[in-house]
Amino acid sequence: MTRIFVYGTLKRGCKNHRQLAGQTYIGEGRTAPGYRLYDLGDYPGMVTDPSDTSGVTGEVWSVDANALSRLDAFEGVHEGLYRRAPVALLAPFDHGTIQSYFYLLDLVGRSKIGPTWTE
Repeated sequence: MTRIFVYGTLKRGCKNHRQLAGQTYIGEGRTAPGYRLYDLGDYPGMVTDPSDTSGVTGEVWSVDANALSRLDAFEGVHEGLYRRAPVALLAPFDHGTIQSYFYLLDLVGRSKIGPTWTE
């Protein structure tokens, strides 16, 4: 099992939450400062940003290998849209490895948004 931090359309109640069907919700979480969300139109992208002081809010899920593979495909990991990597979260998730998806493409013309994505 792998723990994943989701911050956008995969969250409960959002349009792509079905990608997490059958997986285990652990709880709400927040990154440590140093991460920022950008508005990419229909979904957000998270990047590292040393100037950020707020972090990003989201949810922590435990997913099996099949779901992880499905999420990687959904997020475009193999196409270079996102990369899955460890993310630093605040307590109670500040121990162990939790991964998230980081946006890799150019952010020119994209707006920074607050710490929470809402549809």
